[in-house]
Amino acid sequence: MESYKPVPGPLLGKINSPDDLKKLKPEQLQDLCDELREFIIDTVSVYGGHFGASLGVIELTVALHYTYNTPTDKLIWDVGHQAYGHKILTGRREDFYTNRKYKGLSGFPNRSESEYDAFGVGHSSTSISAGLGMAIARDLDKSGKKIVSVIGDGAMTGGMAFEAMNNAGALKSDMLVVLNDNNMSIDPNVGALKEYLAEITTTKTFNKLRDEIYDLLGHLKGAGEKMRKVASKLERAATAAITPGALFQALGFKYYGPVDGHNVDALRRHLEDLRTVSGPKLLHIVTVKGKGFAPAEREQTKWHAQSSPFDKITGKSLPQKTTSSNQPPKYQDVFGEALVELAAKNENIVAMTPAMPSGSSLWPMMKTFPDRAFDVGIAEQHAVTFAAGLAAEGKKAFAALYSTFLQRAYDQVIHDVAIQNLPVVFCIDRAGLVGADGPTHHGLYDVSYLRAVPNLIVSSPMDEQDLRDMMYTASEYENAAWAIRYPRGRSTGMEVREEFKKTEIGKGRVIREGGKVAVLSFGPIGNYVSEATNTLAAEGIETGHFDMRYAKPLDTEMIDYVLARYDQIITIEDGTKLGGFGSAVAEYVAEKGVGVPVKIMGTPDTIIEHGTQRELHDEVGLGPDGIVKEVRKRLGIFVG
Repeated sequence: MESYKPVPGPLLGKINSPDDLKKLKPEQLQDLCDELREFIIDTVSVYGGHFGASLGVIELTVALHYTYNTPTDKLIWDVGHQAYGHKILTGRREDFYTNRKYKGLSGFPNRSESEYDAFGVGHSSTSISAGLGMAIARDLDKSGKKIVSVIGDGAMTGGMAFEAMNNAGALKSDMLVVLNDNNMSIDPNVGALKEYLAEITTTKTFNKLRDEIYDLLGHLKGAGEKMRKVASKLERAATAAITPGALFQALGFKYYGPVDGHNVDALRRHLEDLRTVSGPKLLHIVTVKGKGFAPAEREQTKWHAQSSPFDKITGKSLPQKTTSSNQPPKYQDVFGEALVELAAKNENIVAMTPAMPSGSSLWPMMKTFPDRAFDVGIAEQHAVTFAAGLAAEGKKAFAALYSTFLQRAYDQVIHDVAIQNLPVVFCIDRAGLVGADGPTHHGLYDVSYLRAVPNLIVSSPMDEQDLRDMMYTASEYENAAWAIRYPRGRSTGMEVREEFKKTEIGKGRVIREGGKVAVLSFGPIGNYVSEATNTLAAEGIETGHFDMRYAKPLDTEMIDYVLARYDQIITIEDGTKLGGFGSAVAEYVAEKGVGVPVKIMGTPDTIIEHGTQRELHDEVGLGPDGIVKEVRKRLGIFVG
């Protein structure tokens, strides 16, 4: 099926840019929406991808590109999961089947990919800040372009969104924020009265009348200004009474909605009217995530992203050649199961995650101990300080975050956890190269940015048994915070014992002895090293392999052992070479003043794009073949 290219419908097949879209009559837009939705379903059912969010904003995407003059007018998507329709309408339809594939289209808006991608996104809650920056730049340049930021209701839980709205309301620059409410989290009911209000409040007539009355009242001597203030307060009070817009009005935004986000003609008319309204304004639309695909509408979390092929009628997964019913568990699931077991033994254990209970496998804990497990929303900074508060009161807090998202809470790790020496346990999922999600989601920097922080242990297990034992050890350790990093994907499949055992903090283990070169590995990438050393051994080349387990504190006794017996050291990690585990080893060797060369293997100081994990590991030389090649090079053995 890799050569399969979905065939677009008759309208979509003629659209290679928004200019082509604008040639359609308004009454043709709904047919185009149907074709666009079907094209995405056809593609993702074969090749996988983020699914539900894009289906939910088809009508909005069409209406935006029909109304605004992109790319001159700037359209900024929050997170980017919802941008598939945008990509297809902006010249990337023919290549859309390569979405998230190695050397193919990015799964997110990417400034280097298209002039229509005004801002690169992967993390949430950024679109309003970026849009405001563009709006102020527009004001300084006097260019007249329009700025539209699209943000989902989930992303509104991120404090950055409110910081941006507060600033935008104060600056009063002209911009539109479209709030895509697909979980009805702001207002669960969209009735006829609210639809009627939206029709009234977005029209040119209403806004012209409002502005004219404002001006007239201001010109009346004496009572004019007072009357204008009273009229303004009455307008705000009336709108707040029958809409959920009071909060946005308090932040300085003119609020419009809620409106049906699946009525493309109504959206078009609202957007055309709002183009003429000055200042910061927010259009609240209500959509259904996964709209047009019944299984996705019923199970929105499951269909947020779909990696395997499925039947586009029933939604059932299709058999795959490489699928095995005996596949090893994912590291995240090993974590989730171990956490429940530990929580059953220790009533002080609590856990939290910033909006990733499925991705981090916190659901088992939330179901088993609902009073001790928390989804705090897309709020990483809050999650870390929340964990610190729990730890300050004697609870053992496990904070489950993706590596890339922990970056957003670095200040809280330092200020609220480390400085106060609170024993929070950071379970860092998706550490290393993550694959198809690409550079915004690679977890490459956590070792470097955490290793510099006092009162913090930095560890990474090579296998699932070690992960369980590290979690157990951390659960009973009170002298410092602890970071345990593990990758996306499946574990080794080893047989795991039921009981937990404490590991010795800062101690590694010998995997293999022999030869002149020692490879010191950190984390599950050590399994590549085992594969490589077996290949070398078959060639008669013995190589030492040491699983170090800890980047901080380092097992200096083991390094001393290696320095005394080997001529060269190679370090390897699934993370950046700069400031990581290898740097820690090199720093120690340099301080010892020993003349043993250290070769650091890790990801280079460049942005690494998307592909499968194995493709990316091989690209940067961290796969088994790359390790074999490096050992041969150290030994002066060159093979063409």
